[in-house]
Amino acid sequence: MMSIFRKLMPREDRFFDMFNKHSETVVTAAQALDRLLSGENVQANCDLIVTLEDQADDITRDVLLAVRRSFITPFDRGDIKDLIQSMDDAIDMMHKTVKTIRLFEQTSFDPLMQQMGHEIVKAAGLIAEAIPLLEKVGTNAQRLSSIAEEITRVEGRSDDLHDQGLKDLFKRHGAAGDAMAYMIGSEIYGELEKVVDRFEDVANEISGIVIENV
Repeated sequence: MMSIFRKLMPREDRFFDMFNKHSETVVTAAQALDRLLSGENVQANCDLIVTLEDQADDITRDVLLAVRRSFITPFDRGDIKDLIQSMDDAIDMMHKTVKTIRLFEQTSFDPLMQQMGHEIVKAAGLIAEAIPLLEKVGTNAQRLSSIAEEITRVEGRSDDLHDQGLKDLFKRHGAAGDAMAYMIGSEIYGELEKVVDRFEDVANEISGIVIENV
């Protein structure tokens, strides 16, 4: 009876399947954001990000449900919750960026915004590389720590691009008295910066898991 009951419970490795699926969804959304910032099929890529954010929410719910149902988890239950929620926050922030872009009917974007899009793709890719490594956290501790450090560097570059972008907006629109253009641009820059900030949060969660399990 007990063996049958155990078979009905989620297996430990299901968590990594779900983590990987979520990270792949985030990467696809980051690539769509990068494309739309380059002016490529803006509305279609906005639609794709909205769809992917819904899918990511479903995966997050599945992970949280599995945490409640599972006797055995690969690492601390609180860490599992914090990890998946931080990953979900990143794609949620992409969705919020899309809402702003649509609200103000933006179809073209500054070069520095486009560069921030490239950095977002890099951060998402690093997260996608890190997630499978958590299955053998002890063996992969050094690489996981290196990935977390690289994401921090990506966040630093994005901060610089954000600051440069605001200065550029002020030079172009401040003197001309175009307050609306400045406001819209600064809002988009701010949200792109927050996307990268959320990836840094994921990196911090990964670093915490490494510290606790090595």
